[in-house]
Amino acid sequence: MSATTKGVTPYYYVPAPSRHPVMTSIGLFFVILGAGQWVNGHGWGAYALLFGLLWTVFVLRQWFGEAAGEAEAGMLSDRVDVSHRWSMAWFIFSEVMFFAAFFGALYWARTQSVPSLGSLENALLWPDFKGIWPSSGAGATGSPAGIVEPFQTMGPWPLPTINTGLLLTSGVTLTIAHHALIANQRAKAIGWMWITVLLGTVFLFCQGYEYAHAYSELNLKLSSGIYGSTFYMLTGFHGFHVFVGTIMLLVMTIRLMKGHFTPERHFGFEGAAWYWHFVDVVWLGLYFIVYWM
Repeated sequence: MSATTKGVTPYYYVPAPSRHPVMTSIGLFFVILGAGQWVNGHGWGAYALLFGLLWTVFVLRQWFGEAAGEAEAGMLSDRVDVSHRWSMAWFIFSEVMFFAAFFGALYWARTQSVPSLGSLENALLWPDFKGIWPSSGAGATGSPAGIVEPFQTMGPWPLPTINTGLLLTSGVTLTIAHHALIANQRAKAIGWMWITVLLGTVFLFCQGYEYAHAYSELNLKLSSGIYGSTFYMLTGFHGFHVFVGTIMLLVMTIRLMKGHFTPERHFGFEGAAWYWHFVDVVWLGLYFIVYWM
């Protein structure tokens, strides 16, 4: 198919049947199978997990490469561009609901579950239960029969605050890169994108160090009652989103270096930017609610 001027293709492009969805499903099957077996003590699960991850990455590399090629060949009209924007918006909305469920679980535990279990009504069931949220009393596990080991809570300083600065700064550098792309200053956009990718990578390393510190020095584990489970659930899933977002930004940077995108049409770049700003906003809520309150 011959290339046409980008954005004025007189039809709604529909790709041909593809093998990629089935191939991706095979990879994800081995990811889930391997992870499930590995955590249950079966050594071969680690190899199945690794195989599934490598398989999935290989397939996605081909799939996304073909999609980028279609965009650069001018096959996508303005109507497709609008569909992409709506699709990304709904995807981010689903992610908002995802984190809303987690924040809702934290809210319910702090305001309903723990106070209720520590009330007089449950005194006969768990006479030694302390209806205290751990963040207001370090070391108070609020667990019946002492089944949760004593632990210390994670405060906002220094690593969480440093990570907040890293993410906020990365949002600024990404915006500068976006404006540079709009102004057709490709070299400037690439430079600021590399800085953004670096900031995201540093955030991940800082979070890894924070987890090591929490586990070894604070005795804060996933099994540390409702506090430990909600802490690792929220920060861990957010960290995973930062990892995915960093990969997205890295791919956009490489595409910029290959000459992809124009000042007028660059939704692949914009979609990654939307996702990254969403990750920034979620972290601000997480930072104040988990570390300060």
